[in-house]
Amino acid sequence: MITQRIDNIAHIPKKSLVEVPPIPKSVKIEITGKCNYRCGYCAIMARKYAGFGTSMDFRLFKKIVAELHTLGVEEIGLFLIGESFTAPDLLVKCINHLKRNYEFPYVFLTSNASLAFHPVVYRCMTARLDSLKWSCNFYDKEQFKRITGVKETLFDDAVTNIRLAWKVRREYKLKTKLYASSIRYDDEQYEKMQGFLKENVLPYVDEHYWLPLYSMGSLATAKEKELGMKPIAGNPGRYENPVPPVPCWSVFTEGHILSDGRVTACCADATGEWVMGDMNTQTFAEVWESKEFKKLRKAHLNDKITGTKCEHCVIYK
Repeated sequence: MITQRIDNIAHIPKKSLVEVPPIPKSVKIEITGKCNYRCGYCAIMARKYAGFGTSMDFRLFKKIVAELHTLGVEEIGLFLIGESFTAPDLLVKCINHLKRNYEFPYVFLTSNASLAFHPVVYRCMTARLDSLKWSCNFYDKEQFKRITGVKETLFDDAVTNIRLAWKVRREYKLKTKLYASSIRYDDEQYEKMQGFLKENVLPYVDEHYWLPLYSMGSLATAKEKELGMKPIAGNPGRYENPVPPVPCWSVFTEGHILSDGRVTACCADATGEWVMGDMNTQTFAEVWESKEFKKLRKAHLNDKITGTKCEHCVIYK
């Protein structure tokens, strides 16, 4: 199930607690930097560089995938910060490429569901997408509009699309697993979400789990303060099975590639502050084993992240 896969990444194995850990088995590729939401807690709020608003060139995607396959990567996530259903044709094209040409064992995706209309979901499923997870973080339209800053109709679209995806999978006997996660901003949010989840989400997914409110690299602090939100330090994984914020798993057990081809050390890097190298000019292995990456991992291993790029995320106030 999806929770086991998440825990396998977040709980760093002993062999990976070194300055140059093995090439990760899981890599997320941001095929587009666009998102149709502007969630107050999300790092995308800090995204100003125009290049982040574009989709990845498919030639670059093919180059990246070919190398990752050679290196033994087994799991490919087709997202990072952006919403992949803003580029539906590219998304389907990428899934087809991963499955038809390389037979990657596990191709996965997280989406806010609002643009995941059933025709494109059908195409993703028939292309053999293994996992499609919905981010369900709002209990009604009022909260949705207040936090996302977008029109309420997208809330209805997301609810409808979650139901239709379940129906499409059942009617066409497809194998894509359907999951959902929710951010537990606080205990009040947890309680208010129960009714919404019971009616609109739980009947239409194979598994649901909770996440804490991450600091997202401390890139959305002004909006978080305005909304009265208090994120936790770092990224400790699932709410029910957390890990310490240091050493951060993102630096050791999973690869992250931005839509412009740069490799970042942080799963929440919306601004390029954690960039370690560039796959336009380097190999993934070169970046993973680079001097800058080793320096950052050493700081995490020694629990001395003050002065590093991770300071404001891990020591969050």
